[in-house]
Amino acid sequence: MTLIELASLFEERKLWIVTASGLDKDALHIYFGMALFLAVRLVWRGPRGWLVAWLAVIAMACGGEWLDLTAEARHAAIQPDAAHWHDIWNTCFWPTVILLLSRWLQPARREVPALTSGEGAERRFEQA
Repeated sequence: MTLIELASLFEERKLWIVTASGLDKDALHIYFGMALFLAVRLVWRGPRGWLVAWLAVIAMACGGEWLDLTAEARHAAIQPDAAHWHDIWNTCFWPTVILLLSRWLQPARREVPALTSGEGAERRFEQA
């Protein structure tokens, strides 16, 4: 599949989703950005999961706009750069806010007391 065919398929699917959902393209950018962000965060549970999820959204937004530019070039109807930046902004805004707030969204880490052995452990056992 060539890049032009891929861009055409992407554009076709995107228009189908807009028609089927009845939502505006701007709203779909927000929903897709949040859905990807939350899906990646649920899969990547490690300490850097917030950052990985945010980077996935950035990659999706930029990749989608690149495919849009390719499809527009094929039809000789390239939109102004501001329209593409607007789409990237819509896709990345809420994931960026959540990333910045993620410090407070992480559950507090509790220290697990170390298991002791030896005389101290035996004394506690005898006291019980």
